[in-house]
Amino acid sequence: MPWTSTLPSRPAPRPDGSPAPSPVRVAVPRRLLMCRPQYFEVSYRINPWMDPDRPVDTPLALAQWEHLRGLYESLGHTVEVIDPLPGLPDMVYAANGATVFDGKVLGARFRHLQRTAEGPAYLDWFARQGFTDILWPEHVNEGAGDFLRAGGTILAGTGFRTDPRAHAEAQEFFGLPVVGLTLVDPRHYHLDTALAVLSPDEIMYYPEAFTPGSREVLRSIFPDAIVASGEDAAAFGLNAFSDGLNVLLPKAATDLIRQLRDRGFQPIGVDLAELLKGGGSVKCCTLELQGARD
Repeated sequence: MPWTSTLPSRPAPRPDGSPAPSPVRVAVPRRLLMCRPQYFEVSYRINPWMDPDRPVDTPLALAQWEHLRGLYESLGHTVEVIDPLPGLPDMVYAANGATVFDGKVLGARFRHLQRTAEGPAYLDWFARQGFTDILWPEHVNEGAGDFLRAGGTILAGTGFRTDPRAHAEAQEFFGLPVVGLTLVDPRHYHLDTALAVLSPDEIMYYPEAFTPGSREVLRSIFPDAIVASGEDAAAFGLNAFSDGLNVLLPKAATDLIRQLRDRGFQPIGVDLAELLKGGGSVKCCTLELQGARD
């Protein structure tokens, strides 16, 4: 099902009350953007995961990143690579560099000074690649870390990084309805650390990362969502990528892996422990270019 469709209804239970059969899972090839962690280090602290006193093994981070890139390519996805820039160690977290829906690019404006140069660097890449529908934002937003698409709806995070006014800006630019969700746990400072979209109408998430009202919104829209344990959420298990069949996520999230398998997905455990020292994992390292040309 294309990402441009609206949220469909879940299959109805059988007349005898037994659960409806699981939907047929189909992997859809995606076009992805990644940034090699050539200059990766933790030299400052802007989230609870970062500790400048904790040693970082950059060659190991590179090896883990290359493994992730190889997995994507082995699954049939196209991976583009943006050149990293010296002095921008967090540029490896490509998901924050922009938001791309239907070939339209909303730039990122970062909250912290240490990352502000990443926004223009990513937009420059998009311009050089021939993207023409590009918007430099007025309000702070941290890209696809806080803007996730579920069918024809944008789930938009706020609370720590993205300004809630950016939600209206995204709705106007993309022409898609936005559902605002407020995060309250500083360990889950971006939406994609607390929630993952698995298919146009399926998600997995960690309820305790959200305000009570946001939890009710999620329960209303996604009553059959996979709920993560605190242990799996702390392992960054929700910082995951799904192509509709295969779900790449940290291998330490063992209960999420079990639940995904029970739902008919094919979970693939990945080790990005070195990059987690900067506060990112699978999804953070991956910007999907939804609706972009091949």
